[in-house]
Amino acid sequence: MFTEIGHFALALALAVALVQAVVPMVGAARHNNAWMAVARPAALVQLALVLTAFAALMHAYLVSDFSVVGVYENSHTAKPLIYKISGVWGNHEGSLVLWVTVLALFGAGVAAFGRNLPPSLKARALAVQAMISVGFIAFILFTSNPYLRLNPFPSEGRGLNPLLQDPGLAIHPPMLYLGYVGFSMAFSFAVAALIEGRVDAAWARWVRPWTLAAWTCLTAGIGLGSWWAYYTLGWGGWWYWDPVENSSFLPWLTGTALLHSAIVVEKREALKSWTILLAIITFSLSLLGTFLTRSGVLTSVHAFASDPTRGTFILVLLAIAIGGSLILYAIRAPHLDGGGLFAPISREGGLLINNLLLSTAAATVLLGTLYPLLVEVLADAKISVGPPYFNGVFLPLMTPLVIVMGIGPLMAWKRGDLGGALARLKVAAGAGVAMLLVSLLMNGTRLIDIGGAFGLAMAAYLAVATIMEWLGRVKPTRAGVWSRIAHLPRAAHGMTIAHLGMAVLIAGVSGAAAWKQERIQTLAPDQSVEIAGYTMTFKGVETVQGPNYEAGRGTIEASVNGVKIATMHPELRLYKQPPQQTTFTSIHTTFFADLYVAIGEAQGAEGAYVTRFYYQPLIPFLWYGVLMMAFGGLISLTDRRHRVGAPQRAAATIAVPQAAE
Repeated sequence: MFTEIGHFALALALAVALVQAVVPMVGAARHNNAWMAVARPAALVQLALVLTAFAALMHAYLVSDFSVVGVYENSHTAKPLIYKISGVWGNHEGSLVLWVTVLALFGAGVAAFGRNLPPSLKARALAVQAMISVGFIAFILFTSNPYLRLNPFPSEGRGLNPLLQDPGLAIHPPMLYLGYVGFSMAFSFAVAALIEGRVDAAWARWVRPWTLAAWTCLTAGIGLGSWWAYYTLGWGGWWYWDPVENSSFLPWLTGTALLHSAIVVEKREALKSWTILLAIITFSLSLLGTFLTRSGVLTSVHAFASDPTRGTFILVLLAIAIGGSLILYAIRAPHLDGGGLFAPISREGGLLINNLLLSTAAATVLLGTLYPLLVEVLADAKISVGPPYFNGVFLPLMTPLVIVMGIGPLMAWKRGDLGGALARLKVAAGAGVAMLLVSLLMNGTRLIDIGGAFGLAMAAYLAVATIMEWLGRVKPTRAGVWSRIAHLPRAAHGMTIAHLGMAVLIAGVSGAAAWKQERIQTLAPDQSVEIAGYTMTFKGVETVQGPNYEAGRGTIEASVNGVKIATMHPELRLYKQPPQQTTFTSIHTTFFADLYVAIGEAQGAEGAYVTRFYYQPLIPFLWYGVLMMAFGGLISLTDRRHRVGAPQRAAATIAVPQAAE
């Protein structure tokens, strides 16, 4: 009963989305206020229907209704409650229902809170958002129906992939979807602005909070996924340039550029065409990631589907959304008013360089991700593009980006003083040089040591430069320092925290990449090995029962100079349904470094096991950095300027005729 209600609600949502896509768009063209007003209630009704569909699907998982195909294939009665819930989006069909739920959520957010939007822009933006919903709801209903029934139905399900039965994976996909699906709102505003033929400071003010919300969620989502890979897969790494990992990283790079570019439009009414293009490209990369993970062209623990029919459907959606928006951009963008002028040496110039570097980095990652697929299609040959390529082309682009991140905020708008900014950066540069020398003295001068030391130097430079810029904003006045801090826009505090988070992240990546230590060996009970000054003593393995698995639980004692500092319990788990073996690591952290342990298969009859020990210096800083960046985004979202709305739009800011009536 509940399942049929969900299916019917999703079909109704498709009908409502069709109305929302057509009526307000026609109303805006005809200046018909009544038709434009349809957009708001339609967006809210669409959200209510999609939420009903999502709730019905979740109910089927919670009660283990194995008459539903998706529940049978991805759930089991012995599965803990949290994984019954996460099983809703741990498969292709359910993840798409989550996809359209987030899509409808952002549309309803604009409908509910966009009261100060011009009626025509609001109507067109919500209509474009509904067009995206139409495509994906139709995709679900016609190729990926999550409400299909089994008759007769089994009494037990097959269970969820054990790798996905983890708290991190329960939170990671929804957060990720809030990110890259959330960029749909910036895309809708961009297409609406092109149709309307007007981009100005008010438009940028309306776009920024939605873009910032999506960027914040995507940052947290990528960080959660990286953390999951680190502590779950047992190989001690946090990123491998997997094509599916890249599919979320690509819109993050261009979304970061979009966020900074929108600031220039708001402050100086410059870079209008570039900002529109970035909005289109960012969501296009989100759609591309959806195609890669659901078309069957990639094989990955993250990938969901392998049905070519689904891939073809998504490819058509991709062609319509990306091709149509780019054609519209090619026609309309040349006629947009160029806006304010600025000197190359200015804050606008710094943000432009930032955008170019981020876009180039995204292009190099995109090339490395798609090239093997193109070779396979065109030449029927398989090649792999791995970390050496990505590290070789991506990391060098980050050096000038970090330098610009330190200089740019110190520059004035329109025309800056490069000499003055560089003079203010002497302390930051000195901190970077000092960190470089200290690191080389402590770790040596091998090539990998030099690379790690250089990364730490860049982190120190960026951190000090960011703090100096913030101190310059809050310098004492008659009202006092604390009053100045309290009255500084929250977006400024958010920027400071996010940039500091990037510095901390760079330190974590640099330390873990340069000075990670690894020991892999077979140990019998009471045998020991040394790693990074720690004595690791293997005490043996005992069998323990989990809620839906049986595990070999190891005991390993870590000591320094004979003093025990930690007892660690890695596990080798065998899940019952589906029958699959996974690794559960044990991590002891000092908050500056991690001691990381995993066990493998038994070797011989003496209780010996393969053991893996890793010493990961500074890797906790990576997670601190991600948290700081996401927190900075949240702080910026609370800026009152996002609540009080945008300034009045200019009467005429374009040199292009309005769309045909």
